[in-house]
Amino acid sequence: MPPVVHSFDPPERFVAGTVGEPGQRTFFLQARAGVQLVSVSLEKQQVQALAERVDELLDEVMDAAGADAVVPAVAPLDLEDTAPLEQPIEEEFRAGTMTLSWDPEDKRVVIEVFPYSEAAVVRPEQPEEEVDEPEPEELLLVRLAPGHARAFVKRAEQVLEAGRPACPFCGHPMDPAGHLCVRANGFRRRDP
Repeated sequence: MPPVVHSFDPPERFVAGTVGEPGQRTFFLQARAGVQLVSVSLEKQQVQALAERVDELLDEVMDAAGADAVVPAVAPLDLEDTAPLEQPIEEEFRAGTMTLSWDPEDKRVVIEVFPYSEAAVVRPEQPEEEVDEPEPEELLLVRLAPGHARAFVKRAEQVLEAGRPACPFCGHPMDPAGHLCVRANGFRRRDP
């Protein structure tokens, strides 16, 4: 059976966002076009990696000799999106593998998000020949114009920075009640 493809070409809105308090946040990618709304949960590190890689890809396209695509160096102000995630937030699936590419004909960034699957996890003792990745049941496919992709990156960076403050001594995130800091030999540090 072919996978269910949640396709947004282009989306009216594609953002990263969170639900919950810093330290307890759940991260989501959310895409909307008309009445179609898809929310995919993922890890903070996945949001960070996706934002960094989209930014790098756009820089590479900008720098490519003979590139005929107009790629803004920063997010256009008119595309800035600071609104909260749209309700209701119903998780379609939890993100696993993500792919990123540039479509030179359409001049768009193409993001594919596949669901997490325990069967797709490769263990160190497992030889590469035995890797048999299962066919996904569904996937999220988003095609973004360069300006919208830069706006996605900017918002993702703001979402990531809105978390817990970093300890000035060890760099680990601090809870409102402080944290056990390795630089303080196990004593609890408080906000300076």
